[in-house]
Amino acid sequence: MGEVQAGWGQIVTIAIMAIALGMDAFSLGVGIGMRGIRLLHVLQMGLLVAFFHVLMPLLGLVAGNYVGHLLGRVAGIAAGGLLVALGCHMVLGSFRAGESNEMRGMDHRTLWGMLLISLSVSIDSFSVGLSLGVFVSHVLLTVLAFGACGGIMSVTGLLLGRRVSRGLGEYGEALGGAILLGFGLLFIF
Repeated sequence: MGEVQAGWGQIVTIAIMAIALGMDAFSLGVGIGMRGIRLLHVLQMGLLVAFFHVLMPLLGLVAGNYVGHLLGRVAGIAAGGLLVALGCHMVLGSFRAGESNEMRGMDHRTLWGMLLISLSVSIDSFSVGLSLGVFVSHVLLTVLAFGACGGIMSVTGLLLGRRVSRGLGEYGEALGGAILLGFGLLFIF
């Protein structure tokens, strides 16, 4: 019975973290959507974000699992510290205009632009995957949840960005960072 509860706890944690990571894609999607975007580009960018939200945490999970076996409890504390740092970076970055505006200025209509934008919002998934590699036993579930949330939230942000103001995206990134910060503290303590 304890294993079932631990499994559900891990699934809930994965779902919450997938949503938190998707907030970054949502935030950027709102900004790009406000500049105007065709539905074909919305679909293409959503698929690319989903792909990178699967690939990057998968690489991180593999590396984190290896490090976890080598270092034991020290790796758990380091993983929690990494999540805390990433969460703080996302929260602070959501209030700095220059950093996110550089990506919003990239041409999202070209393949190169879509690839760079999709990769940029998925880089933090590698760090989270690295941290979770120490704890998570459901690798396939984790990367699929990250990919699905990243893709869905990216498309939602792009479509919503066509209709709402800029402030919503920045708050979404701050919320995602706060969630990662909270989980990092839980992993440490």
